[in-house]
Amino acid sequence: MTLDPSVRDAVLAAVPSLRAFAISLCGNVDRADDLVQETLLRALANIDSFEPGSNMPAWLFTILRNLFRSEYRKRRREVEDADGTYAQSLKSQPEQSGHVEFQEFRTALAKLPPDQREALILVGASGFSYEEAAQICGCAVGTIKSRVNRARARLADMLSIDGTEDFGPDEATRAILTGTSSR
Repeated sequence: MTLDPSVRDAVLAAVPSLRAFAISLCGNVDRADDLVQETLLRALANIDSFEPGSNMPAWLFTILRNLFRSEYRKRRREVEDADGTYAQSLKSQPEQSGHVEFQEFRTALAKLPPDQREALILVGASGFSYEEAAQICGCAVGTIKSRVNRARARLADMLSIDGTEDFGPDEATRAILTGTSSR
């Protein structure tokens, strides 16, 4: 199979964002990498169903999201270190305040309901418009806007943030909380 160079480039350009989204969904880098790999395999196997001129990243994110949901349904009966005690024992505590703040952010992000976390990551971190995120999630634009707004408010509350100046220097994190993109 010969892949059009522009299609190949569009797929490759989306990989970092796909990986970040997968990590936010899974909370596990190894599983996220497997999910991205499976997404790329499925996308390439079904590249004929991609409509030229449409949004390649949105198509790939939809595949990834559907794969994650399928995997989640299969794994929901598994019990893996439910209270996180074992996982915490494997991690070294961060030494710099930026690392501590980022860990606090990740912990708070993980506490958000999955639909809010997903919407926030798509719009705030991955740079999708509300319309594109709604298409990926298969819901109305207003629903995405509401989820993002509630997610931002909950994060700010959990992290005791009154404004962006209260949070660390990380631009990506600041962009998620404020709705401004550094892209």
